[in-house]
Amino acid sequence: MGSGLLTNPAKKINLVRIAHVYYKHKDIEKAKQFMEDFGFVETAQTGKKTFYRGYGTEPFVLAVEASPKTEFGGAAFVVESEKDLELASKSLPTECKATEVYDLDTPGGGRAVTFYDPVDGFPFHLVHGQTPVEPRDPGFPTLKINYPTEKNRGPNEFQRFKKRPAPVHKLGHFGMCVTDFAKCYDFYSTYFNFHPSELVHNDEGVNKTVFFRLNRGDELVDHHCFFFFEGPKMHVHHSSFETHDFDAQVLGHDWLRHKGYENCWGVGRHVMGSQIFDYWFDPARFILEHYVDGDLLDMREPTHHTKAAPDNLHVWGPEVPATFLQ
Repeated sequence: MGSGLLTNPAKKINLVRIAHVYYKHKDIEKAKQFMEDFGFVETAQTGKKTFYRGYGTEPFVLAVEASPKTEFGGAAFVVESEKDLELASKSLPTECKATEVYDLDTPGGGRAVTFYDPVDGFPFHLVHGQTPVEPRDPGFPTLKINYPTEKNRGPNEFQRFKKRPAPVHKLGHFGMCVTDFAKCYDFYSTYFNFHPSELVHNDEGVNKTVFFRLNRGDELVDHHCFFFFEGPKMHVHHSSFETHDFDAQVLGHDWLRHKGYENCWGVGRHVMGSQIFDYWFDPARFILEHYVDGDLLDMREPTHHTKAAPDNLHVWGPEVPATFLQ
């Protein structure tokens, strides 16, 4: 990996949250139709890129680009300050090919640095100074649930829903298959404030999967915002987007099914992270997930160590398909 990659930096690059992901598509019109059916809202078009927002405050959470090659264009994380951008530009190992700080030509503006994973070369973006947008009403109520011995709805109150896509709130996490787990783990845990919520090991006790959260001290953060596992060939595994609640999620599941898209896996309940999941293939066979009800952690929670096994992936739902484990 070259000299300097594992040299401990004097200061870590502080990430605040995950922001957005990029995908490149040969058949851009099919990709754009899927994004609408998945629950994104188109917010801008710049050249060959189309930007989509959720109903949260991020100016965009996903961008698709018309391209002669279908490929993953990387994920972006918000950093604490422009000094973190400068630190990334100057201190990351030469293998990362970090750019100078540049202006973003995207919704929300701001500035950014792009670097490349030093093991497998996939792009990774750091952003700062984007202008947030006003949140939108997703059009779903906060439900009053009637339990067997606890009735929360008043008399003559109903729960009625319309068939529709599941509205995306925010980007929650993304994951990669990498070719050298140990080198990737050392890099991301050394240069950034990633912290392992879960480490998954094989029969020999060697870690092969990590679910990273951000070390934000006492601040509650998602159980994971970035994960990777070791495999023979680098590829993006999936990107995951939060929706309103379980009803919205299953309405979205039925909407995508009726539209003729291919379900990858779901609906089910994960163990690590606890979220209810629903994975779908887009027309280019990238996997996108709707999720609800994920865990929130702070730095009082220790790292959990688990042996790899299919039963560790879900509590209920369909059996894990072979296409998900690739």
